[in-house]
Order: sequence, then structure tokens, then C-alpha cells
Amino acid sequence: MKYVIAVIQPARLEAVKEALSKVEVFRLTVGDVQGLGRQRGHTEIYRGHEYHVNLIRKVKLEIAVNDEFLEPTINAIETAGRSGEEGKIGDGKIFVLPLEEVVRVRTGERGKDAI
Repeated sequence: MKYVIAVIQPARLEAVKEALSKVEVFRLTVGDVQGLGRQRGHTEIYRGHEYHVNLIRKVKLEIAVNDEFLEPTINAIETAGRSGEEGKIGDGKIFVLPLEEVVRVRTGERGKDAI
């Protein structure tokens, strides 16, 4: 089992969800996050004053998958999360972590059956 964490642009969320459903990944957690990376923020003007915003809004997806779903999940997020053909800085990252145990609270099922 693996735990996939993906940080993507908010505008790409619907495309990524659609791509994940095509590879039969329907269970995920989505959260709004802010972060600082190679984009280094941007400058905004509010009431005539310029200020630098260095935390960029992103969307964080958390997905627990069985091993056979790992590559399709990564490929779906990578393809649908990319801006244009070649992508751009700030399109996001995908992290894959080992997942030692999963327990379904309702039934007490454990392991890959609980996913």
C-alpha cells in the first residue's frame, strides 16, 4: 500500500479528479494549502500599496492506494495536473510514501481491504 500526496494548482483540480476517476481511483481527500517553492510568490497591489505575497495557494490531494493502483494514479495526476504540453514551474509535486496500515473505522477491516 502507498500513500500519495499531490500538491497541484487549484485550476487543475477538476481535471485531476476526472483523470483519477478514469483509472478507478475514487477515494481521495482534498485540502486548500499554501506554500512557497520555485515560483517565489508574486506582487499585488491593495489600495495603492504594493506588497509581496510569497505563499501561493495550492490544492493538496491525499490518496491511499493499493500497489497495483500506484502507477495509474501517478500518471493520471501528472498528466491532468500539468499546464499545457510541457508544463510550467508551479504545476506541483507528487510524493509517494509507504503505508504500513489502514483501518476502516466502521468495520474494523485492515490492510488493502480497508482502502
